[in-house]
Amino acid sequence: MTLAPEVYGRLLRTERDALLPILRRTPGEAFDRPTVCDLWSVRDVIAHCATALTRVATGTAHDFSPEDNQADVDAKRHLAIPELLSELEAAYELGAASPEIFRVALGEWVHGGDIREALGEPGAYASEGADDALILLEQRSRIREAPPTDVTLADGRTLRLGDPDADREAELETDVEGLFRIVANRRPELAVAELTGVTIKELKLFS
Repeated sequence: MTLAPEVYGRLLRTERDALLPILRRTPGEAFDRPTVCDLWSVRDVIAHCATALTRVATGTAHDFSPEDNQADVDAKRHLAIPELLSELEAAYELGAASPEIFRVALGEWVHGGDIREALGEPGAYASEGADDALILLEQRSRIREAPPTDVTLADGRTLRLGDPDADREAELETDVEGLFRIVANRRPELAVAELTGVTIKELKLFS
């Protein structure tokens, strides 16, 4: 499945336009709230996103190991919140213009959901950009060799996780947010879903 480069950039710009207004009206103390990302606060996830986007776009990416990611987060702890948000905004634009951003675009959108959830925003993993995110999810599921799973969303849309030409191994009925909670392992127990043929763990597509 070959995707046009603009899909990745469009997803990031949509996420920028949706998330930054939320962050700019968020009181300072809320940036210390914990997220689903172990040991990271809202502020830490923002720092990670800004750095990851910049590294990929400028050709300075590392292995994104837990140790490297933590070092990147620690390096931005001196920044005031307005400075950090300015860096995030610039990173979204820089990333959206980069031909290499396919490597992290979907993951950055999911991290936006991590932030929204921690802040109590509705539809954390079904925000603007979800249509493009679903396209990228199908592609990722094929690369990661997910069990061939037919997905029916609450709005009637259907998609295939895994090889589109293989015999179906599983069926999943859920909504957009439930789907991303399952595949990204974001508190999947909160997903309203009916899954047959495989376990939720077998559909995990993010580390």
